[in-house]
Amino acid sequence: MVRQIENITAALGAVTGIPAIDRRVLDAFAKVPRHRFVPPPLVPYAYMNTPLPLGYDQNLTQPSLLALMTQALELKPGDRVFETGTDTGYQAAILAELGMRVFSVEIVEPLLNIAKRLLPALGYGNVALHLADGYNGWKENAPYDAMLIKESVEEIPGALWQQLRSGGRMVIPLGPAGGPQMLTLAIKHPDGSSERIPLFSVRFAPFQGGSRT
Repeated sequence: MVRQIENITAALGAVTGIPAIDRRVLDAFAKVPRHRFVPPPLVPYAYMNTPLPLGYDQNLTQPSLLALMTQALELKPGDRVFETGTDTGYQAAILAELGMRVFSVEIVEPLLNIAKRLLPALGYGNVALHLADGYNGWKENAPYDAMLIKESVEEIPGALWQQLRSGGRMVIPLGPAGGPQMLTLAIKHPDGSSERIPLFSVRFAPFQGGSRT
């Protein structure tokens, strides 16, 4: 799986501006047991570079996409990271393995309950979990050094932007739910303005709390 991540990243480098994934990020993907985060019938496919269905109309995102999103955030150990779409906790585990303090929200309670059980069992105690769709962030724990948003929206929600610290980085899919979306890196400048860097075309489901911009 890690070799696939490296190859895909290299192939997309001219488009994304990310020619390679840092070794520490790759090591985190190698160490976190993805098979623990998928339904038992899908364990044989856990280390393929593909999305995997989790039920409840949700999918575990393919590893190469998660690796690119993680790399774009340029995380440092100890950073406070806000994540939407916990699912069963796989990406939260990757972030925790990298030494982040993770604040992750999920709207599907049965999936969140799996994450609540799995993450402590695997030794990832530096992850806080919350039942919510993520559109309004998690104000009580703000500001965040980085945000990894896994739901599409046409414009960055104001609440999320306010909760990102000055100099912070956000990766978010921007575009309509049924149309073209662009995975975008948004960097917050001291005056509150954003620098937006398009990465590549994606297709994510919208925030489940409603179609909002």
